[in-house]
Amino acid sequence: MTSWGSVLRLLSIAMLAVAAGVALLAAGCGDDDERELTVYSGRSEDLIGPLLQRFAEESGINVEVRYGGTAQLAALLIEEGEQSPADVYIAQDAGALGAVQAAGLFADLDDDVLELVPSTYRSREGQWVGLSGRARVLVYNTDAVDPSELPASILELTDPKWRGRVGWAPANGSFQAWVTALRVGEGEEAARAWLEGMKANDAAEFPNNTTTVAAVGRGEVDVGLVNHYYLLRFLAEEGESFSARNHHTGPGDIGTLVNVAGAGVLKTSERSDEAREFLEFMLGEEAQRYYAETNSEYPLIAGVPSASHLTPIAELQPPDIDLSDLADLEGTLRLLRSAGVLP
Repeated sequence: MTSWGSVLRLLSIAMLAVAAGVALLAAGCGDDDERELTVYSGRSEDLIGPLLQRFAEESGINVEVRYGGTAQLAALLIEEGEQSPADVYIAQDAGALGAVQAAGLFADLDDDVLELVPSTYRSREGQWVGLSGRARVLVYNTDAVDPSELPASILELTDPKWRGRVGWAPANGSFQAWVTALRVGEGEEAARAWLEGMKANDAAEFPNNTTTVAAVGRGEVDVGLVNHYYLLRFLAEEGESFSARNHHTGPGDIGTLVNVAGAGVLKTSERSDEAREFLEFMLGEEAQRYYAETNSEYPLIAGVPSASHLTPIAELQPPDIDLSDLADLEGTLRLLRSAGVLP
């Protein structure tokens, strides 16, 4: 089972952070037999709040949402165990979902819910489903880098020609989830060698994806490692004159990993019907279009197209990584520290 010891040692901090992020979304009815659902969301309120409000209005189910960091909420669920009030957990990556599953906290999902999502983007054991897809990319400065110069593999960024030109965010959750995939796909020693090579190549450290893209656009670094949709936010706000674009590395390269934001139902929940309705809503056409149109994420159900400005997910040819194998965040944190990438 995955060890979350170091995360749990920070639980008191997590609880304080999470306690400040509770929202009640009323369905607008006053029936004595009101239905309710408690959701722990590792996705931000500004992104997912309107969608949860829409579910409450359509279903008549009052939704209490506790917002927090994906890892913090996973740690909280593990600490709460069978006493958790949560019915549903939404995470921003498959690794956190896998950690909660490994702790034995998720219920099996019904087959007709699972079958809404391709097998690539759901739990091998049938205990969580992806809600949207997020591709890893290299964002590059169009004034500093010719597209022909861009690497076919993310592993090439340790080449001396990229010294001091690359930005990354080692403390960011999506980067750490990707490093877990790197360990799974390339092996522990290859992952260590790449991390140490990047550090030796003077990769510039940024707090998160947003600041990395901003730095690339300003020309502070030439390329950055991010999720695909962060650039699109800048283009929406600043227009086509923003000096950065996304680059997908070659077919099968670990740099094109498609991870998911997803959800599972806690096995202690006494509201399994409401939880099922919630997942069906989140995997319905309205919610999937919301992800595609609001945040330029990849919808996962058949019949809902991705945004026209995105490379179709089928054309990305991501690596053959089972997202169910990404639960070992603790091992990734140990590797990042021992490689000198994290303190």
